[in-house]
Formats: sequence, C-alpha cells, structure tokens
Amino acid sequence: MSGVEEHYPAKGRVIIHLDMNAFYCSVHEAEEPDVYKNKATAVSGSIEQRKGIIVTCSYAARAKGVKTGMPVRQAVKMCPDIILIKPDFHLYRKYSRGFLSIARAYTPMVESVSIDECYMDITGSKLMGTPLQIAESLQRRILTELALPCSIGLAPNKLLAKMASDMKKPNGLTVLRIRDVPQVLWDKPCNLLFGVGGKTAAKLAKLNIHTIGELAAADESMLIKQFGTVGAWMKSAAHGIDHSQVNPHRDQNKSIGHTTTLPQDLTKRDDIFRVLLNLADQTGRRLRRQKLVASTVQITIRRPDMTTITRSHTVPAPIQTTEEITKEARALYLKHWIDGEPIRLLGVTLQNLTPISESALQLDLFSFEEQPRKESLTKVMDALRDKFGEDAVLTAGMLGDDPSSLIRNKRIRGTSLQKDDTLLYIDE
Repeated sequence: MSGVEEHYPAKGRVIIHLDMNAFYCSVHEAEEPDVYKNKATAVSGSIEQRKGIIVTCSYAARAKGVKTGMPVRQAVKMCPDIILIKPDFHLYRKYSRGFLSIARAYTPMVESVSIDECYMDITGSKLMGTPLQIAESLQRRILTELALPCSIGLAPNKLLAKMASDMKKPNGLTVLRIRDVPQVLWDKPCNLLFGVGGKTAAKLAKLNIHTIGELAAADESMLIKQFGTVGAWMKSAAHGIDHSQVNPHRDQNKSIGHTTTLPQDLTKRDDIFRVLLNLADQTGRRLRRQKLVASTVQITIRRPDMTTITRSHTVPAPIQTTEEITKEARALYLKHWIDGEPIRLLGVTLQNLTPISESALQLDLFSFEEQPRKESLTKVMDALRDKFGEDAVLTAGMLGDDPSSLIRNKRIRGTSLQKDDTLLYIDE
C-alpha cells in the first residue's frame, strides 16, 4: 500500500486540516468532566430565558436530534435533559491557543482559519515521522494534553484535507488522495464539495449537474459562462485540484468580527444601537490586542425568517477605537435598515486589517487635543479587562436607560453615569 500516509511525495505538498470536534462543548467537558462528560450539552447565548439558538452541541445531544442553529426551545423539547451552557470565549481562546501551540510543534507552517480549526503544511517535517505518524501523534497529544477530541484530514492540498477531516467525526483520521476522488467523492451531491454552497448547488441542478462527478465532467466554458471564474475553479475542485498555499501569516490579514443572536427580536433604534456599541467594543478590543487597525467596517443583520444582509463601508483612514467603529456601524444601520423592522441577529466585522506600525491613524480636526487622553483611557480600560475579565469595563451606553440600577444590583464603583461615558466596575 502506498500513498501520502506512508511517505512524502517527490513533488507536491502534504497538508493536514485539523478540526476540533464540538469545540465549545468539548472545552467545557475538559474543564469540568464530572459535570459534562458524555452528557447532552449545548452552548447557547441566552441560558436564563431559553431563547436564541444553539451555537454548538455535544455529540450526545446530536444523537438525540439537536443541531447547531436550532432554536433553544426546540432543542429543549427534543432533549429535555440537555444542559445549556453560557458561552465563555476567554476560555475558548485559551484552548484554541493550546491546540495551535501543539500544531506548531510539528511545523511552523500553520494557518489558523477559525478558533477551532487550522491547516498545517507538514511537507518539511520529515524528521518528525511519516505523514500518518505525525497526524496520529498530533491527535493523541491534543487528546492527552487538552482532553479535546479532534478530526484530522490528511491530503496533498487544502481542499481535500478539509473535506477529509469532515468524513469521520469525532476523533477521525482520514487520508484522501487525488486518485481517491472519483471513487470517494464523485457520487456525492455538489453541495458537499467544500466552497459550493446551497444556492450554487441549486443553480447547478438547473443545469442538470447534481453530483461532484457530473461537475467534474461538465464543459468548462459553459461553467465559466454561468458562474464566471468560479466555474473554472469548481471543475478543478471536482477533480480534487487546489493550488492554494498554507499561509502562516493569515492571522494578520483576516477579518475580526463578532455576532450575537438576540434573546428577543429588537425593533427600537436605541436597543439596536446599544448592541452595536457592545459589538464594536468587543471587536475593537480584539483589534487593539493584535496591534492592528481596520479600514473597513461591516455589519450583519438577520431577520426572524433567517434571511441575512451584510453591508460595509471603507473609511478614508484606518480606525481602531470603539467610538469610531460604533459610529460607522450605526451609520451603516441607518443607511440600510428600516426602523421598526425586527432584528434577530446583529454582527460587526472589521476588515482590511493592517499593523498599526504601518498605518497613520486619522486625527479629528476638532478634537485632536483630546486624542492622547482618549488613547490613555482606552489603554487603562484594556488593562482592566486583561486583569479582571471582559466585563470589567462598560460604558453607560451599554447599560440601557437606567444604568444606576446596575450599580444597585451589582455593587458597581463608577466614574459617571452620563450616556456613553465610561463606567468601571468590579463585580465582587
């Protein structure tokens, strides 16, 4: 038996796609196995009210019919014993750094594509063992050191590695070579080809192209006529061909975003602006932590019927403060949304990122003298969050019409209760 798992090819690459299984739930299980191990669990944004949607769920919950994206109430009805868990993104980032650190022990060519997955180019890692030995060692170490399951795809390119990692979950390890593609993939529907979404698959179906094999056999000029350059890419992908490289520096170029499913549909502008302020604050903090600035702000809005729109604006000069991001996000909302229409989900994403050392930040002509004070305040707020957690600093604009009630309920020590002024507290 020969192939990528036994030796390194004379030409080409050897790529691993590492996919953490039910990551958020697995992290909570690793932290508190006595409470969550082998239990039906789900991470949801609104535990107390049992509203919102399932962000992710354990495999025990999936066995009972619970799915990601399902309304919480439906999940509880389907699985009455399900344990709902409040998200803890600080904890998830800690474990994400953990598995990425293990991955980088095998190769510096690691491309993080999300909090729970990465690509690894192990072509130059021959001294660490064969590709299969490296994959097995990687999976074993993550399970032993972090108590987390993962699935691994091993292939000659990123496309096939990604598709291979999806084939066996949890804790699977799948090798997929280009010569395996006709037998393994060609009888599958087009929407199973990574990068081909439901709408594209539906359009292909109208062209009488239903399977990946039929896509591979389709006339390329016809596909280009129908889909543009994507048509040529789809035909190549259907043959298992992908020339994209693993980019270990992708973190510096990707977008930074945060979305939230709302406990209840929002229609009032003040409530929506308050959520946008919160989202701008979170994304801005992550931006500053990575010492980046953003040139484009994008908002995502989802209706109750799950239809979603995204709108973006590129600013004349890069920005990084919560105030600037909030201003752009609110302007996009006012331009592209009708007041009073219900909103189910909101998101703010920062794009076109560059290192702050390579950028010139815009100074406001009328408030440039205040800039040093604002920068100092931002640094203090970020430092407080580093020490006490993300919720250690709020602005009064996040608290609603009666921020004093939060002081009464939370024993807050604050500086001011004027709207959008800074309010610091430690919940002891």
